[in-house]
Amino acid sequence: MNDVKVSHSTDEVDLQSFVDYLFLGKRSDPERLSSLGALMTQQDQRFDQLKQKYQSVLDRIQQTGVRLAHLHVQDNKLFMQGDAPSKEIKNRVWDEIKRVDPTYSDLTCDLKVNPALAPSAPAAGGSGGNTSGNGTKTYTVKAGDSLSKISKQFYGDPNEYMKIFEANRDQLRDPNVIQPGQELKIPGR
Repeated sequence: MNDVKVSHSTDEVDLQSFVDYLFLGKRSDPERLSSLGALMTQQDQRFDQLKQKYQSVLDRIQQTGVRLAHLHVQDNKLFMQGDAPSKEIKNRVWDEIKRVDPTYSDLTCDLKVNPALAPSAPAAGGSGGNTSGNGTKTYTVKAGDSLSKISKQFYGDPNEYMKIFEANRDQLRDPNVIQPGQELKIPGR
């Protein structure tokens, strides 16, 4: 097997020694293993630091139905790879990345469009929804929606979002977390 070297400041850690240590019980060089542990801790800290910096991007990814296959530190950069339901959503994610850091010099993002991830078509009547006999409408959540945005659309006031939340407690646990494709009940005024 080839020896792979991992550099950590001025020390070199022999990855083969680490593998031997873990799997073969060879504990010949604890100082090298200590250096590798420090390197791993350093990478964990860098990962946490970059996730914090790009938290709004990660939130946008979650809200819009993007599926991440990889999220880790690679070459001292945050590496994201996954599939977006549409080109529009992919562009929204990139817009958020550029808002956080126009140079995105500490980020590598590889998003591909996968239309199979797109939510099914909204109910008849468009995103405005259908009306039942008791004045309650239904609304199919789209990517980028929030309860405040939906509240503004139906009531003219984004602060009425708790009405919608209360009417949908059977499927919502947090008024800040809704998913594209969910069918929400919109109570009358």
